[in-house]
Amino acid sequence: MSESLDAPETRRRPFGRKNLAVLGLALVSLVGGYLFLASGHPSVAAVLLVLGYVVLFPLAIAL
Repeated sequence: MSESLDAPETRRRPFGRKNLAVLGLALVSLVGGYLFLASGHPSVAAVLLVLGYVVLFPLAIAL
């Protein structure tokens, strides 16, 4: 087999700065949600957990 003489492939990071920033926000939202849940505030916890799992994590992957 012959090897191609093309330029070597440049490695690309799978996630950029935007992705990592939104992922960080998702983690903060989840940690905050579980802390509110442990402290007895289930309604605030539910909002933060849904925000983290349903909105921010998929957004971090999609960007």
